Amino acid sequence: MSEKYILALDQGTTSSRAIIFDKNAKIRAIAQKEFDQYYPQPGWVEHNPREIWSSQLSVAREAMANMNLYASDIAAIGITNQRETTIVWDRETGEPVYNAIVWQCRRTAPMIDKIVAAGRTDMIVEKTGLVPDAYFSASKIAWILDNVDGAREKADKGKLVFGTVDTWLIWNLTGGLVHVTDYTNAARTMLFNIHTLEWDKDLLNLFDIPESMLPDVKPSSARYGYTSEKVMGGWIPISGAAGDQQAALFGQCCFDKGDVKNTYGTGSFILMNTGDTPVVSSHGLLTTMAACTSDKPEYALEGSVFVAGAAVQWLRDSMRMVKSAAQTEEYADRVRDSAGVYVVPAFTGLGAPYWDQYARGTIVGITRGCTKEHFIRATLESIAYQSYDVMRAMEEDLGAPLAGLKVDGGASANNFLMKFQADLVGTSVYRPKCIETTAMGAAFLAGLAEGYYADKDEIRSKWELGRTFEPEPDRTRAESCLKGWRKAVRCALMWAEDDD
Repeated sequence: MSEKYILALDQGTTSSRAIIFDKNAKIRAIAQKEFDQYYPQPGWVEHNPREIWSSQLSVAREAMANMNLYASDIAAIGITNQRETTIVWDRETGEPVYNAIVWQCRRTAPMIDKIVAAGRTDMIVEKTGLVPDAYFSASKIAWILDNVDGAREKADKGKLVFGTVDTWLIWNLTGGLVHVTDYTNAARTMLFNIHTLEWDKDLLNLFDIPESMLPDVKPSSARYGYTSEKVMGGWIPISGAAGDQQAALFGQCCFDKGDVKNTYGTGSFILMNTGDTPVVSSHGLLTTMAACTSDKPEYALEGSVFVAGAAVQWLRDSMRMVKSAAQTEEYADRVRDSAGVYVVPAFTGLGAPYWDQYARGTIVGITRGCTKEHFIRATLESIAYQSYDVMRAMEEDLGAPLAGLKVDGGASANNFLMKFQADLVGTSVYRPKCIETTAMGAAFLAGLAEGYYADKDEIRSKWELGRTFEPEPDRTRAESCLKGWRKAVRCALMWAEDDD
């Protein structure tokens, strides 16, 4: 077979997927497998690292088998992953010492409170671009070392290693030979200095984490190593890695300063390319790294909504109001509005621009006339409201309105949600033909490193517009809806306040 392909491994919060792209960035094969979510205590979220690995390996093999491909037919592997999720394992045996602590997990909120009370916020923001929060990896690593029997002692002896999910996958793909991450994932640990591009000793001391645990850090487009023959049946170069949101920014061809995308996945993540200059937000956004194709750093502004598609999953699995996520669009279109009902899905606190670890889910405005359709519509609308809050903060940081918004992720297929988002933000929303831009970004990064793609201009030529959603010119209804949303958010924030 003369044509070669790129294999993208898209390891998400609820499922592992493998997508094979051809030279024209067209999907040729796709395989997906969900894995279990564990909730040991309220606010705690865990994954089994072995399930992450086994599910990702199985779908990679399945996608290749669907096309009768061998290792020699794959030009490169690109990896994109759920960020911040923390895995610690034994350097010799490769066995995890504890379950993966997921980015959504709030168990370390008290640890973060102590750090904030000790006056360390400014140092963390200055070095990492992040606000102190249990969301990031640092406090999760510290929790494992402090709470797993023998972990601290083994770590001090250099016997344990840490990785975000990309690092865990690369370690296993290479048979334990490569311990590496990329700039984007390192930037989400709250241990990485995004200005010096190094693990920061002050932060390591703050969280009492041995530097020997940490992986090497490389650009997002670089050859990290090769797959083990025992794992993939041959030596395939692993040549791209990026956290899912930065991969989506790259997959959307947001290469220029000011380009913005929103990925509607389990959470909703809005990123703006800020070029080679880190922009410090005064409105609760994060300064983070964009996917880099060389040692020269590139940066982005980011706002994170913790619960987006997860709210639809909640409707389906816990509330049993719909049988599939796609049904929500049908129900939402049956009613002309939410009848004054607002859902604030702060199941794990509120992210940007509020950053309240203790806010909790709230439903307000219910009357006797509220139906299932109104409730479902209100839940969908909550995704757009939360995203609007982040985009409004971006506009205030920039001092200018957004020129447009590119969207992707599973929930972007919902036409009702996209139109409502356009109305709220007051700008055009652009949905590409292929909404699998997270995996596509990983494929582009890997292809660039191997010369499969010549440059960014060639990649830009592969992006295709699917549909544009235009906002209503009259802002009256949007402003009325937003006024109610702000009141609902205040209720969610007040719930966590101490009664005393």
